[in-house]
Amino acid sequence: MSRRADASGDVPGLVERARAGEARAVARLISLVEDESPLLREVMAALAPHTGHAQVIGITGSPGVGKSTSTSALVTELRRAGKRVGVLAVDPSSPFSGGALLGDRVRMQDHALDREVYIRSMASRGHLGGLAWTTPQALRVLDAAGCDVILVETVGVGQSEVEIAGMADTTMVLLAPGMGDGIQAAKAGILEIGDLYVVNKADRDGADQVRRDLRSMLALAERPEGAWKPPIVKTIAHQGQGLDEVVAEIDRHRAWLESSGELDRRRRRRARDEIEAIAVTALRQRWGDVHGRSELDELAAAVVTGETDPYAAADDLLDTVTG
Repeated sequence: MSRRADASGDVPGLVERARAGEARAVARLISLVEDESPLLREVMAALAPHTGHAQVIGITGSPGVGKSTSTSALVTELRRAGKRVGVLAVDPSSPFSGGALLGDRVRMQDHALDREVYIRSMASRGHLGGLAWTTPQALRVLDAAGCDVILVETVGVGQSEVEIAGMADTTMVLLAPGMGDGIQAAKAGILEIGDLYVVNKADRDGADQVRRDLRSMLALAERPEGAWKPPIVKTIAHQGQGLDEVVAEIDRHRAWLESSGELDRRRRRRARDEIEAIAVTALRQRWGDVHGRSELDELAAAVVTGETDPYAAADDLLDTVTG
């Protein structure tokens, strides 16, 4: 099929090509997602029957801990196990173009010629949690395209990265010695989101101390009976050391998710959040139209002068955009 056919809106054909593993079709579908194409509703409807199979793993951590190197090494290990792998690297947005910086893809060139690996950088576009609001829909594309495992690597923006926990089946938090990570872990709230903790660069001084600090802080966390207890694994990602243990712990967590019913709960929560995000985005677009007619400015002025309160003004605005 030609690019002209793609542009004309042959969504069923595009979806079939993506399901057959054609990288160009997958790229085109994710571009439609990122561009918020008018075809997006049709695309999502066509993909829906073919989703729900991929295991989604979130990879997060402070800048400099080796997320991209670890992701690349994890891809190698998963391919060794015969898995088809998708990678979404959510990058900081360029303040000028809104595009994604492609440093992560440069680091993953080892997999560039592997037809069973699909790597895509997506711009976060300034979204607070470091994840573009379109990321769940891009996940759906890769899921329908037959990926067994999808890795979502985030930008490393600190506390707001807790958002990854709502998008992944398993959240992997990376730390490294010499960066104050043991203390920062507690401050950033990552002790609340991790299903698996990885101390990378374990050949450096201080790796054992980071592991001990983590173990001590995790021991203080109150967990209900039967809850998952996050393991701590040491790795040297650039040498590929320890990644087999990481994969084993991911598999063990998947088994626990399925046996406990938590996998279904997480995925329902993910779908709920996605529905809410789409609805809120649609409302904001309508709010933009309202702003253009100056109703929003008038309501804001009324709040400032005390003629009304913000709750009443919000009710008026909602009546305007939904009525």
